[in-house]
Amino acid sequence: MKPMHGEFIFGFITRSQAFPPTTVTLLTRRSFTKILMNNKSNPSDGRTLARPDDGANGNFYTSHRLSPHFGIEAAGVDLNDASLIDNSEFISQMKRDLVRHRAILFRSQNLSGQRQVEISDRLGTIQSTFYKHPKSPHPDIFRVSNDEDEGCTRVGRSGWHLDGTFQERPFMYQTMYFPSVAEGGDTYFVPLKELYDSFSAREKEYYNKLWMVTGRREAPIHPLVYKHPFRPNDEETLLFHCGRPFVNGWFCDEAHNMTDGGNVVNGVDTSKMIHPSVIQDQLTKNIESELSTIGIRMKWQRGDFFITDNLGLAHYASEGTQGCTEDVGLRILHRTTVVGGEETVPSKLDGRRSFMMG
Repeated sequence: MKPMHGEFIFGFITRSQAFPPTTVTLLTRRSFTKILMNNKSNPSDGRTLARPDDGANGNFYTSHRLSPHFGIEAAGVDLNDASLIDNSEFISQMKRDLVRHRAILFRSQNLSGQRQVEISDRLGTIQSTFYKHPKSPHPDIFRVSNDEDEGCTRVGRSGWHLDGTFQERPFMYQTMYFPSVAEGGDTYFVPLKELYDSFSAREKEYYNKLWMVTGRREAPIHPLVYKHPFRPNDEETLLFHCGRPFVNGWFCDEAHNMTDGGNVVNGVDTSKMIHPSVIQDQLTKNIESELSTIGIRMKWQRGDFFITDNLGLAHYASEGTQGCTEDVGLRILHRTTVVGGEETVPSKLDGRRSFMMG
């Protein structure tokens, strides 16, 4: 992925109080200056900008922000401590922070496949839907690599996306553990609420009418814009996949003056389909225009364990994730995916939900 126009990576930011030294954060000069001048509560939305130890509501770990918009790094935790994993208050703290911050990073962990699955199982119901590589340490772990003998390759490279869009209930959380990392094998993340807020009024009106036709596996039809099931104030989020194989097309809401006898289901005109790339390309442009302001680029370290709110963040694997092992080293990612209950079926503010074509 080529750097965005206007993107700046400030090396000296790693020595500031605003961000931890182990994460490269993408910022424009404008947003970086704003952080330096306003490292305090933002009165407009109640958030706090990039201060250490903010967001740790319990006593199990301290934390600091990964960026002004989302993500924290938790410190002082050994996830191999069985008593910790079995402690409901610790799990509750993680869930609270996932609602508030949408991502938690634990550094310097040494997790077996079994332990990663146990942690994932405390968050919800593990659902494994992908190929089981022979070297996967557990049947519920999707093993990814830049070497096909070590794991599945080219994963996450088809376009910006959320995981599990082919299901009626897209994955609620994903966990990512890195037993081995490669130079340049980074992952981009962008927060969907902030992305939606960046749209023009005209874009919001149009996107609110669109439904993604997946045509895969369960083949659900999802609203592009819907209400996040856990975030406060009926926060609107997005559901999409910009990879060509993952979308058959897009339907649009029924027009008020519709007189051609189109097939209307759930208030959606299913007689006409927009080509998938039309909306995928536009969403990609939207993301790339805002990435340096609201997104982050995670530079992984060996032992990183990352839990994300899959319904609140989109992600994209950088080109470096597939670098030659002789040049950049071996990259191994162990991933689990977790589904929620009925409340995670995407639902719009008007009450309409994802549906199937019977």
